[in-house]
Amino acid sequence: MCTCPFPAALPLFTFLPVCLSLCLTETVMDTRTATAELGWISFPANGWEEVSGYDENLNTIRTYQVCNVFEPSQNNWLLTTYIDRRAAQRIYVEIRFTVRDCASIPSVLGSCKETFNLYYLETDRTMSEGIKGVDTIAADESFSQVDFGGRLMKVNTEIRSFGPLSKGRGFHLAFQDLGACMSLLAVRVFYKKCPSVVRNFAFFPETLTGAESTSLVIARGSCIPNAEEVDVPIKLYCNGDGEWMVPIGSCSCKAGYEPDNGNVCRACPQGTFKSSQGAGLCQQCPLYSLSTIEAATLCGCRNGYYRGDMDRPEDMCTSVPSAPRNVVSVVNQTSVLLEWHPPRETGHRDDLSYNVLCRRCHSSERRACQPCDDSVVFVPGKRALKDTSVEISKLRAHTSYTFEIQAVNGVTNKSPYPAQQLSINITTNQAAPSVVPIMHQVSSTSRSFSLSWPPPEQPNGIILDYEMRYYDKMSWGSNLIQSETPNVVLEGLRPGTGYVVQVRARTVAGYGAYSKEMLFHTLTDDEYKSELGQQLSLIAGSLVGGVCIVSLVAIAIILTFPTLSEGHSSPGVKIYIDPFTYEDPNEAVREFAKEIDPSCVKIEEVIGSGEFGEVYKGRLKPVGKKEIPVAIKTLKVGYSERQRRDFLSEASIMGQFDQPNIIRLEGVVTKSRPTMIITEFMENGALDSFLRQNDGQFPVIQLVGMLRGIASGMRYLAEMSYVHRDLAARNILVNSNLVCKVSDFGLSRYLEEDTSDPTYTSSLGGKIPVRWTAPEAIAYRKFTSASDVWSYGIVTWEVMSYGERPYWDMSNQDVINAIEQDFRLPAPMDCPVVLHQLMLDCWQKDRNARPKFPDIVSMLDKMIRNPASLKAGTNNLPPHHPLLDRGAPDLSRVSSVEDWLAALKMTQYRDSFLGSGFTSLPLVTQITAEDLQRIGVSLAGHQKKILTSVQSMRHQADDQSPTESV
Repeated sequence: MCTCPFPAALPLFTFLPVCLSLCLTETVMDTRTATAELGWISFPANGWEEVSGYDENLNTIRTYQVCNVFEPSQNNWLLTTYIDRRAAQRIYVEIRFTVRDCASIPSVLGSCKETFNLYYLETDRTMSEGIKGVDTIAADESFSQVDFGGRLMKVNTEIRSFGPLSKGRGFHLAFQDLGACMSLLAVRVFYKKCPSVVRNFAFFPETLTGAESTSLVIARGSCIPNAEEVDVPIKLYCNGDGEWMVPIGSCSCKAGYEPDNGNVCRACPQGTFKSSQGAGLCQQCPLYSLSTIEAATLCGCRNGYYRGDMDRPEDMCTSVPSAPRNVVSVVNQTSVLLEWHPPRETGHRDDLSYNVLCRRCHSSERRACQPCDDSVVFVPGKRALKDTSVEISKLRAHTSYTFEIQAVNGVTNKSPYPAQQLSINITTNQAAPSVVPIMHQVSSTSRSFSLSWPPPEQPNGIILDYEMRYYDKMSWGSNLIQSETPNVVLEGLRPGTGYVVQVRARTVAGYGAYSKEMLFHTLTDDEYKSELGQQLSLIAGSLVGGVCIVSLVAIAIILTFPTLSEGHSSPGVKIYIDPFTYEDPNEAVREFAKEIDPSCVKIEEVIGSGEFGEVYKGRLKPVGKKEIPVAIKTLKVGYSERQRRDFLSEASIMGQFDQPNIIRLEGVVTKSRPTMIITEFMENGALDSFLRQNDGQFPVIQLVGMLRGIASGMRYLAEMSYVHRDLAARNILVNSNLVCKVSDFGLSRYLEEDTSDPTYTSSLGGKIPVRWTAPEAIAYRKFTSASDVWSYGIVTWEVMSYGERPYWDMSNQDVINAIEQDFRLPAPMDCPVVLHQLMLDCWQKDRNARPKFPDIVSMLDKMIRNPASLKAGTNNLPPHHPLLDRGAPDLSRVSSVEDWLAALKMTQYRDSFLGSGFTSLPLVTQITAEDLQRIGVSLAGHQKKILTSVQSMRHQADDQSPTESV
């Protein structure tokens, strides 16, 4: 306890004003400093008497004494003058006094006392509260006689406190004598306060103690100059003895300043820096950098040196590399292999890579060169190469090219000068033409059909002729036929038979490769007769007069020359036709999409935005038909002709499809504004968000049924030779009956365009949904139905995890590296083993080893017929694979229930948990399914996710030492 006692012994009626206390007190009255009469009120008049005395320095002091012990019934009062309490709530009174031993006084009455009483009276000068007692004060020691020879008398010192004071601005003290022989040598009135202090780099002001001796008064702190908060709130507690205790929160020196002597933040001197707030000290500037000011947070790089975007402030500054050296080229027809040596100077960095720039030249002049076409292929790529070689193919024959090889590193983009590069000029040799992209069936009879095809994309010279190879798919022998034009009529065929056909082109360099196999059918005899009947009806209905004669002539001509009927289409095998192969893309729209009168379309509300404009929900009321709900994609105002063509090309694609699991095109509006694409309306929207909203709500067999619908739609697209390229749950739409339909047929048009959407960004350039794309499609742009199968495996994982993001928070480059190292996604929670095995089959590195979509549909049908096979199992990866932790909350960063729920994406249950008493993670680890039901977590999927996380926390706690447990 903080005290300021008087010395134990003083001469009679004197005192020594010495305070040895180490605490901070504020005195509001001290009789030791009085030089005139105190002027206190005594009652009755013959009671207390004010007298003068001397201290040890012979200074005059004023005291009060009373000694009416020879008179009975004493009641002597002494009231001090008004004392201002100065906002203090508890007051301390230190009294120095002497008392005569009653036994030493001869002939004293029996009422002699050796005690007196202390009171106080609150007042604001105008109104007083009732007088209140403090204590009865007794002497520890008394004296028996007065020695005027200067012998020290026995002096008592007592301290009393009282409070709380709140009724007035001040008070009076009152002393009551009931028959003692005593002297009040000195009275000091004070209160306690905690002194101003600097703790943890925060300043706390002087603070009054509380109303009770046990009170703790909160004092808010503020950071000292050049310090910033670390933990808030910043506060100390002032206890009743005027001592600081229980520090909470702190500050620390901000960047550019270091701690000095514990409570000062000193600026870093020139040549040093401190990059972050905290307890660290200033550091010397790294190599090739300097600081010319005090309090530097970063040392600037010297001229010609830089820091990369990912470099730390304490890393040395580095420079750009010099040019690559000694490039060598090997030309093979229309391919070239380039190899080179690394630069002599790497700029003191280890992130060196190479870019290869390609330019096609029309003459020896550099300004006559143009960037190479996008069709040129670079393996392993043309940017960010780590190896010192690249193979470039699909160049034009007999053409000059310039290749520039740039050496770049992490600071090349910081330099004001272009990257240093090495150039080489090459000329390609003659080469065979490229593959014919596709064939179209023009017409068909029972014994012939007519085919046409576009020329190769890269003829590599003048096309001399074409060679066609065809055979009956039921036989082994093949036939060859030459044609100087890109069309041919195959005759002498069998009715109702399918023929596999391939074609290749020839230049002076020889034949190119055969096109892919395509299947075409002749008509059956019945189909052919039906065609003839239709021809007859057409001709007969258009003639007036001589109908019979003309009809007979027409029949005779048709029977004599069957090839005249070849202008009519054959059902055959329907093959997808790329609308961009049309010379006029608008022709493809007219052929495959129905034009709708805009008066039949009613727009109701916006439901999203597409790449070209808004997407609406609306109603379509065709003439004479029932009104139906539709989705309406619109083309935004101010579009270019290319944007309009690209926008409508999706309708040209969708219009070729007719299958229950493919989104149905209702038609287009192109003859008025705005331009629209109208499709059937899918009430439940995109599959990924629909699953997230209904987490855990469907039985496994229903999820398998949804997957079967998606596979059925993809089987149909594969049979039509259409590659989707962007199969993902976000591009699957769900209707009110939970039927899933494949949508979004636009990605193939934009693979080479830049985009800011991280879903479609690849370090290899172009627009690729990396997380859903097969490795060969990422590396070599090899998009096939097999790459769609890979994507289907990812969709299956999305469905079974209820819309979880594939590969969690890994970057696209991390995903590419992980797949290259044979990492595959683990089975989602409660996923049947057979379904995860299907996913792994879809993710075979060898695309030829992956199942086909007909096989997938068959497998899913077997699962649906045999529900017992759909039992939950575990994934096939090692239980502690380092990448598996990506999907779970990082418990090392979870410090509260709120953080944990946020990591699970379930912050909607925060109040329920806290209100039910689960206020800390140790309590959460004890939660049960019954507890979840009681506090309002009713969704089965949410219960499962929470309980799985709780189990994981328990296991982690068991694996940690006691000091590391949750």
